[in-house]
Amino acid sequence: MRNPDGDGPVGGDGRPFGDGLVVGVGVRATAAETELLELVRRTLAGAGLPADAVRALATLTGKGGHPAVRAAAAAFGVPVAEYPAEALAAVRVPNPSGTVGEAVGTVSVAEAAALAATGGGELLVPKRKTASATAAVARTPHHRNAGERP
Repeated sequence: MRNPDGDGPVGGDGRPFGDGLVVGVGVRATAAETELLELVRRTLAGAGLPADAVRALATLTGKGGHPAVRAAAAAFGVPVAEYPAEALAAVRVPNPSGTVGEAVGTVSVAEAAALAATGGGELLVPKRKTASATAAVARTPHHRNAGERP
């Protein structure tokens, strides 16, 4: 979703969160706080992406209140953008899951939420999974890592 004023991507609530990285996350009810946080940290580190470039977490509507999502957002000091299943279902992703589609009404949560939240950004890290959580990382259209050429 883009900010109508052109100031960068906005969350599901319409407030801008700036250029940078967005981590899309999905969690089962059983996901532990530490499980998601460690998955996000490993996902960023494994791709050589700086944690301080994370501007938001993004997920399916209703999952933003999950303790694991709240804990990860607090650890990174970022807001959580939530998107309805219909909006996520409209996003093309490289790794759709029929199982997820049957369970929540969209074939992707982590990848689709990350891409939806960046407003036309690029998926840098496809979904990574643990037993109860998924994470994917997208970059907003204008964000560059330190030293990266335009």
